[in-house]
Amino acid sequence: MKKVSASVAALASLAALFLTVTAAPADAWERLPATIFAVLPDGSTGPEGLTVGSDGNVYVTTFGFNASGPVDGNGQLFVFRPDGRLVRQVAVAGSSSHLLGLAFHPTTGALLVLDFGSGQVLRVDPATGASSVFMTVTGSSGLNALTFDKAGNVYVTDSFQGIIWKTGPGGGAGTALVTDDLLKTTGVPPFGANGIEFNDAGDTLFVANTGNDTIVKIPVASDGTPGKPEIFVNSINGADGLVFDRDGNLWVAANQADEIVVIDPTGKVIAKLGDFDGVDKDGVPHGLLFPASPAFSEDGEFLYVTNLALDLRIVAAADVAVDSPWAAQVRSYTVSKIRARIPPVRDVDEDGGE
Repeated sequence: MKKVSASVAALASLAALFLTVTAAPADAWERLPATIFAVLPDGSTGPEGLTVGSDGNVYVTTFGFNASGPVDGNGQLFVFRPDGRLVRQVAVAGSSSHLLGLAFHPTTGALLVLDFGSGQVLRVDPATGASSVFMTVTGSSGLNALTFDKAGNVYVTDSFQGIIWKTGPGGGAGTALVTDDLLKTTGVPPFGANGIEFNDAGDTLFVANTGNDTIVKIPVASDGTPGKPEIFVNSINGADGLVFDRDGNLWVAANQADEIVVIDPTGKVIAKLGDFDGVDKDGVPHGLLFPASPAFSEDGEFLYVTNLALDLRIVAAADVAVDSPWAAQVRSYTVSKIRARIPPVRDVDEDGGE
């Protein structure tokens, strides 16, 4: 009987040790939840581009695809107040239905919108939707995201040709600043160069390659001459839009992992935020579903993220992706928000003594 009791006691000790060792890693990531910021009006397609204006409002463009396939007509621009209320919806005149990235020019204040379907950049009046051509490019392009340098020059990623296009503050014909295999992909999703941002010093461009699950960095000299692209980090599942915070950390939308991955300046992951929380009976996705474009609120308290909820089987004739069956259930599209806080990562050794 004493032997049996001793064995039970030993097993209990082993179980306690196992729980102590395994509990700490589970606590390492505190996933702050992604909640619904806004639901787009009925009949809208998946939101992709997002930017925040100096007025604090959130500006969103749609990609022109729903669960049934492509939708015809002009692309749509939505403006939301910081509390998620819809201010207005306007059709972007002269555009295709397939709009992607957008941003306000830092010196002129013009709202620039990428017309993926027409292969051009438009200058858009956010109140009326009136537009004019700001930038043109050549070839079978896939214009996806844009950013600016400190002089106001404009940089645009081309997902299909593996090019970073550049034009001056006034627009015009784009020049191929960088063309490189690291900006192309044969992977899934079938988009190469995607999100793009300069670091705070303005001497390095960071570019997400969605199909390759990588972030590429490109040094840029003070005269604007680019250096050789190289891999900054690997293995962000569907790296899409990205944005830097005030501390130089890079926040990346992982569209196939349904999360935001935060990378510090050395390339180390320091947080994984948000998750997919299902599609309700009304076809509304909760949490993150194919997150595409992140941007911080004007006060820096929140990160807004578009939920593209894209079924790749429709858009790219691709095989089923992990989120394709869920995207097929979506009938109303959303923008999410996450509190912009990086939770501490608890070290296993620190927890071991608790």
